Amino acid sequence: MASHSFEQHIPRLRRYALALLRDRVRADDLVQDTLERALRKVALFRRDTDLRAWLFTIMHNVYINQVRASVKLRTVALEADAPEPTQSTVDDAANMRDLSGALERLAPEQREVVLLVGLEQLSYEETARVLDVPIGTVMSRLSRGRERLRALMSGEASPYLRRIK
Repeated sequence: MASHSFEQHIPRLRRYALALLRDRVRADDLVQDTLERALRKVALFRRDTDLRAWLFTIMHNVYINQVRASVKLRTVALEADAPEPTQSTVDDAANMRDLSGALERLAPEQREVVLLVGLEQLSYEETARVLDVPIGTVMSRLSRGRERLRALMSGEASPYLRRIK
């Protein structure tokens, strides 16, 4: 398999990495690490499977390994040379900030599923393969994640609520 077939998936990998990490530099590093691992492991790719799902599986595994290795979280830096905002860009930015904050407040397992299904438009089956969980787990995490997002975005959820195990 030629590396050029990987190229078409880079924008989606980058978008997912950016949604997970909320830091362009770290997202680009995650994409690069994913592609490097994919190139090293290309002999393991089964041609009868979906390349996109295989790449997302690799990215998920790289991401999990990085999370386990690092306790320190970074915040997204504001770009200093951004153009003067208009009212609509201010509203859009506020909505994106609210959504981003709500996504961050989701449990990591729910956030991954919401991003893979909602942002990357993977099927439930593809998402289950990427995360290596049963399809029913994908469906329940997605349902709970969407409900929590709705509550957070509408202001119904108290920021002080927490799940007791």
